Amino acid sequence: MKVFKALLIFVFIIGFTGCKEEVPVVVDDSVSTFYFIRHAEKDRSDQENMDPELTQEGLGRAMHWAEILDEVQLDAVYTTDYERTQMTAAPIAVKKNLTVQIYDPAIIDLDKFKEENKNKKVLVVGHSDSTPDFVNKMIGQDKYYQIDDDQNGSLFIVEIVGGITTDMRLNFNCNCPD
Repeated sequence: MKVFKALLIFVFIIGFTGCKEEVPVVVDDSVSTFYFIRHAEKDRSDQENMDPELTQEGLGRAMHWAEILDEVQLDAVYTTDYERTQMTAAPIAVKKNLTVQIYDPAIIDLDKFKEENKNKKVLVVGHSDSTPDFVNKMIGQDKYYQIDDDQNGSLFIVEIVGGITTDMRLNFNCNCPD
């Protein structure tokens, strides 16, 4: 009977430990950083022009953004399909030797955008309404609102580290030439 109990305990222990399932621990060590800005000051002299270029002040601000982001090792630059956004991004893209990619904020596939830019540092140039809206979608909150029409110095930074998203908004003044 003692042998039977010992054998039963042995079988139970072996059976119990043999069924132990190892659960793999998945560690997401990815770091993706997104920099969002609104286009620089646009030429408002022709109210009929829906796609104006930048003013001299706007060109100065575009150069200022290139200075601010000089130390950032960008992997990609996205703009909407407008002169003012592309002109804002141009000094940065040229300095970083990057091709500007066009996006449409109305139809962008957010999951695809995040996946395509995983482990990258990305600049996105948009508009007073599309920039805060895009940031809100990235962070999953309704936190930022339309940028005032005379405000062109906001920099939104969204960072996704291991699936955890953080954000901040910085404001830069520019003594840009008029």
